[in-house]
Amino acid sequence: MDFLEQLKIISWGSNTGYDYLTALVVFVALVFLLKVFQAIILSKLQKLALKTATEFDDILIEIFKKVKPPFYFFVSIFFAIKSLILPDLFNRALLVLFIIVIVYEVIKAVERIVDYIFRKYLEKNQDEDTDQHSEAMIKLMQVLIKVILWIFGLILILSNLGINVTSLVAGMGIGGIAIALALQNVLGDLFSAFSIYIDKPFKVGDYIQIGTDRGMVEKIGMKTTRIRTLQGEQLVVSNQELTSARIQNFRRMEKRRVAFNLGVTYGTSPEKLAAIPKIIKDIVDKVDLAEFDRCHFVEYKDSDLSFEVVMFIDSKEYTDYLAARQEINLEIYKKFAVEGIEFAYPTQTLFINKSK
Repeated sequence: MDFLEQLKIISWGSNTGYDYLTALVVFVALVFLLKVFQAIILSKLQKLALKTATEFDDILIEIFKKVKPPFYFFVSIFFAIKSLILPDLFNRALLVLFIIVIVYEVIKAVERIVDYIFRKYLEKNQDEDTDQHSEAMIKLMQVLIKVILWIFGLILILSNLGINVTSLVAGMGIGGIAIALALQNVLGDLFSAFSIYIDKPFKVGDYIQIGTDRGMVEKIGMKTTRIRTLQGEQLVVSNQELTSARIQNFRRMEKRRVAFNLGVTYGTSPEKLAAIPKIIKDIVDKVDLAEFDRCHFVEYKDSDLSFEVVMFIDSKEYTDYLAARQEINLEIYKKFAVEGIEFAYPTQTLFINKSK
């Protein structure tokens, strides 16, 4: 007790020896507690987190474990000397350094969480259609979020340095508007690329139709999408145009509906007309991938008796559709020849009344 009383008498600057001892004790205690928290408590929490189904708690623990010892050392010093009377300039500089350190660690922690969220999203949507465009969009979104985080962190630091950030933010806003106006077409295509990635109306490898153009999607870029048409040339379409157009994605269909008409001559007997639906059904049922729906005598036309046939091809591949149609058409032609059913073609019968 005499030692402590003597420390209260001894002074250096505006603080006594007792004040400095108190600051030292607080510093050592905080460093010890923080190291215990990192070395022991976090290790036990990590073992518990390994038993849970989610990985998010593992990420949080990993964030705390990656905090470097200098951070704990600096935080301990900051709170330890709060009880000391120090020059305003020193306190101000220490506060700014403390804010810089905190902002840095918080941003790094948020970055790790963002990386985790995007990684899980990419794993969840990982399939055979995942392409380089998806990975590029993920990386671009990560970069944009990180840039925004660092901008906010910089503004916070400048604000604590006594700099008027209101005019700075206003200037950034005006500059941003000017840049946006100058690059509105480019930015429109860029945001359209984000829209294509998030909504996924099509992917690389899909066969799509835009207006009168059809082709296979080869590449989805930041500004344009490249499509290989059936004629062989490459069609380059802006992303903004794609997001505002009606797109038919043939790869997404599970089966193809086919409807066509058959016309037979007016001389066909009623019995043969009644037998045609069953003939068509038997032919379609024997073809792989073909599924019969209906066949009906629907209309008396000028030069034929018209039957409407509807069926489905259980494949999204165009070649499968063509092969099935060809097989069905050949079998119909053969069967009609056997049954004596004649196909109609545009004809006109002229009746002449010979008067004396």
